[in-house]
Amino acid sequence: METEVHRVAPPPRRSTFQKLNTRLKETFFPDDPLRQFKDRPWKTKVVLGAQYIFPVLKWGPNYSLKLLKSDIVSGLTIASLAIPQGISYAKLANLPPIVGLYSSFVPPLIYAVLGSSRDLAVGPVSIASLIMGSMLRQQVSPVQDPILFLQLAFSSTFFAGLFQSSLGFLRLGFIIDFLSKATLIGFMGGAAIIVSLQQLKSLLGIQHFTKKMGIVPVLTSVFHNTHESIRKPKLFWVSAGAPLVSVILSTLLVFAFKAQNHGITVIGKLQEGLNPPSWNMLHFHGSYLGLERIAVGRTFAALKNYEVDGNKEMIAFGVMNIVGSSTSCYVTTGAFSRSAVNHNAGCKTAVSNIIMAVTVMVTLLFLMPLFQYTPNVVLGAIIVTAVIGLIDIPAACEIWKIDKFDFIVMLCAFLGVLFVSVQNGLAIAVGISIFKILIQITRPKTVMLGNIPGTDIYRDLHHYKEAVSVPGFLILSIEAPINFANSTYLKERITRWVEEYESDDEYAKKQSGLKFVILDLSAVSAIDTNGVSFFKDLRMALEKRNLELVLVNPLGEVMEKLQRADDAREFARPDCLFLTVGEAVAFLVSTIKKQSSNCL
Repeated sequence: METEVHRVAPPPRRSTFQKLNTRLKETFFPDDPLRQFKDRPWKTKVVLGAQYIFPVLKWGPNYSLKLLKSDIVSGLTIASLAIPQGISYAKLANLPPIVGLYSSFVPPLIYAVLGSSRDLAVGPVSIASLIMGSMLRQQVSPVQDPILFLQLAFSSTFFAGLFQSSLGFLRLGFIIDFLSKATLIGFMGGAAIIVSLQQLKSLLGIQHFTKKMGIVPVLTSVFHNTHESIRKPKLFWVSAGAPLVSVILSTLLVFAFKAQNHGITVIGKLQEGLNPPSWNMLHFHGSYLGLERIAVGRTFAALKNYEVDGNKEMIAFGVMNIVGSSTSCYVTTGAFSRSAVNHNAGCKTAVSNIIMAVTVMVTLLFLMPLFQYTPNVVLGAIIVTAVIGLIDIPAACEIWKIDKFDFIVMLCAFLGVLFVSVQNGLAIAVGISIFKILIQITRPKTVMLGNIPGTDIYRDLHHYKEAVSVPGFLILSIEAPINFANSTYLKERITRWVEEYESDDEYAKKQSGLKFVILDLSAVSAIDTNGVSFFKDLRMALEKRNLELVLVNPLGEVMEKLQRADDAREFARPDCLFLTVGEAVAFLVSTIKKQSSNCL
């Protein structure tokens, strides 16, 4: 009786394109949440997809009255902060105060649906307001042509949303990581000082104030116009620790004593009710289009998103600003100070943003006339109080202790913002940061290893005083990928090390000269074609000096590419490839002893 043989078909071979596509995804999108949909039923895919796009569908069905109570408290708390700050930040951006309130009304509603953070409170922020106001004011005067200025502000907001949502959809959020911590600390500190100095116009009651953002023109303007501030009564010491209380009390004082008639400038009459859509004010033509696009990248490059799902948050903020540009809003993002207040107030979900938005809407509908007598000096004090916390001196001291180069980057960002401009200061710091990355790539760290006596452990000779070099061996560790940008440098550096070793008097006194160069590749994560050529060229250069090249612990990709190269396959010989430096030294020492005994 014949038995049927069932052959199992081998799995289909993946094409080179498929392998490349997989590797690119693993490189750029290592934590892609959409991968979880791959082997799920189609109904589950629909549900998970909807929950990913609209996170409110994930936590909304389980929402309870208990959660609502906490969110109402936190929502009202951040609204009490958002209302005065919204008015103040709008003035900082040279926009009508009501635009700042709209930016705390519409965007939070959108974020509550699309955002993935429960703590983040969105709205206008001081730094974005400063950047937008300063960039647009260089081209258009908000006093002489307020309509065009407002059009450019809304158009810049639209392009900001388009730019950020595009980065999110393309999953390119990692681009923002080029802004290092040192860059951000320096930029934020310099911007905080500039923002504070700009408020001297309101705090000192100066009418003729400079339009420039540098510290020199601002202080010059202050000293040249001190006669204006002396003549007018000031409320400089009004506390802005509780912004809403300060606004209420100062408004009542101005109204009661009619201080607006005695030199105290006030906001003035504000429009009551909701504005019609502003999409007809978007400016997509003319000579200012390039300016708007520049404002996009530089505005949001200065802001580090609240990282929950970075790309998802970018999409949420992008949509938020696109819609906001059509509803009388300017650039909004996650406000750090309000988010901290929101968290401390006990928020549970993004409903706190909805409560805040509803509170702002009620203010727009019914309470706008109450702000008519609010003095500008109080709004300036609110801004100073909000931004002064951005100056992080302990973080600067820590950067100095850890990395002096990072401190230079931070200092360049800080001084660039103060003495050049906000945008150029940030550009200088980013340029220096990229220069640092290029140095690290083209000049990778390479250290000389020595043996810790009594063990088979090898460590950096400069960091471990007890480590000693092994006679006849030059043991080096390369701590970076080897590629076209650094292969030539590595070859020259290792050659110099060999020459220094051979010319050293300490080793010249010893009978045994240099025989082996061992490269520890444990930290080399990748190589390219130039990297393979580097090993071949280095081996040939060492052979001319009667030296042998030995490799230790090459990782999977490195070993794979060396085996593919015809001229590099001999590195896989047992006497040229080892798992640890200890094994390599022990084997080669025993080989030398055997050869010596055979010669005898």
